[in-house]
Amino acid sequence: MTDRKSDPGRVTRRGFVVGTLAGGAAAAVPAAAQAAGGKPQSAPSGISKRPHTRQADVVVVGAGFAGLTAARQVAHAGHSVVVVEARDRVGGRVWNHHLGGGMVSERGGTFVGPTQDRVLALAKQLGVPKFNTYDTGMNVFVDGGMRSTYSDTSPLGTAPPGLASGETIVNVERLDQMSTQVPVNAPWTAFNAAEWESYTLERWVDENSKTSQFKKLVHTATRPIFGAEPRELSLLFVLFYIASSGNEKNPGTFERNFDTRNGGQMWRFVGGSQLVAIKIAHQLGSRVVLGSPVRRIIQSGHGVSVVSDRVTVRAKRVIVAVPPTLAGRIEYEPLLPFERDQLTQRFGQGTLTKVAAVYDRPFWREAGLNGTAISTTGPVTATFDDSPPEASSRRGPGIIFGFVGGDDARTHARLSSAARRAAVLNQFAVFFGARAKQATAYFETSWSSEHWTRGCPVGIPSTGTLLAYGPWLRRPIGRIHWAGTETSNFWNGYMDGAVRSGERAAAEVLHGL
Repeated sequence: MTDRKSDPGRVTRRGFVVGTLAGGAAAAVPAAAQAAGGKPQSAPSGISKRPHTRQADVVVVGAGFAGLTAARQVAHAGHSVVVVEARDRVGGRVWNHHLGGGMVSERGGTFVGPTQDRVLALAKQLGVPKFNTYDTGMNVFVDGGMRSTYSDTSPLGTAPPGLASGETIVNVERLDQMSTQVPVNAPWTAFNAAEWESYTLERWVDENSKTSQFKKLVHTATRPIFGAEPRELSLLFVLFYIASSGNEKNPGTFERNFDTRNGGQMWRFVGGSQLVAIKIAHQLGSRVVLGSPVRRIIQSGHGVSVVSDRVTVRAKRVIVAVPPTLAGRIEYEPLLPFERDQLTQRFGQGTLTKVAAVYDRPFWREAGLNGTAISTTGPVTATFDDSPPEASSRRGPGIIFGFVGGDDARTHARLSSAARRAAVLNQFAVFFGARAKQATAYFETSWSSEHWTRGCPVGIPSTGTLLAYGPWLRRPIGRIHWAGTETSNFWNGYMDGAVRSGERAAAEVLHGL
């Protein structure tokens, strides 16, 4: 179990650079860093700001789940490794928010579920237990101002019955069936890849819908899942994403992506999901360098040099474990093949803001609600109960978080902070009652505004990109290897996909060494 008194979810650059982290405890992230959304802080006193040079067998760019997993594998194999991270924290798109008293919420990746085998195995090895997402009671559905409640124990799962017409059921089954024809290791080789790449998801839905229910369900699903509208999504990419929502023995399904019960939102990690990354970073100690953006990667016949703001690492191999759009902003010498560069130019991040309200206790449970709400209109299209495992209807804190994605996120960003908070709490009141306006705290994370993320939850290839440049997503280039959830065969876009990609990239470099 988590040692909540020591609050191990907080980590600073100083601790990693000078290697003074004691087992199980860490210093606190500067309050200014959290308030400013994790903007880089100046170097702590006593640490030189001048770049220095280090040697290692492998250097990893990025201390998210992918990069840390890769570094851990390399270190366990007996090779030297250095991880260079631009942020003043580890975890990447996984980021705990501290509420005080050892309680946390999550600004980023939160859930795990069945078939997410690699992240679950990693958490178990690190001693981070999971617990059930609160799912006792009824879900809320709001459509056109009409509010209703429903149970997710039916065959429809989290999908609201109001959107589950016969046409919807048929089309979801069609998407699931089509996805079985997409090889998860190479979706661009699917027999119908060229045809599916000529379609956006919106066009396919329009051609296969005579009623509004299925269209509404798709729009409601893509905003939180992709941070995008159906018009922004290649049909081939969506089919691959469905296919990837499984493992080697269980085919992916649309439902597993969308559902809480028996789906991708079934469990959470005690202590917050970032704790997994923090524990790996503690094991690696001074091999992790924070606050040091990588600017240039230079390959030669003898090795590779990774030049960052605070350290230059000379190594035999490098793993670049950041989203494609960020990998494309690094300068490479010599230039990468044009196909790889074209790929990163066409692989933007989703547009997603995560909003959360904190209450003295989870009052919605008293009314028989489980905190899940689905709405066909924004700003928030999906919510979940994010209360700590100790919370009950009489003991708090109670936390509801919601996803604002796609067009809703772009509109939401144009409002003032006060107007954004009011819009979210007013919508929560529609979902859960007037008490939802009485939040004791409110916070939001615009992932598109995060300097070293540029969007969430996943990179999205434009229509035609997978067909033209897909093979370059994972293909090593000389001594450079690629990781990150966008490169994963299974659970692409999720923490499990990040872990899988780190394991795969580590195996590649170990073979090369």
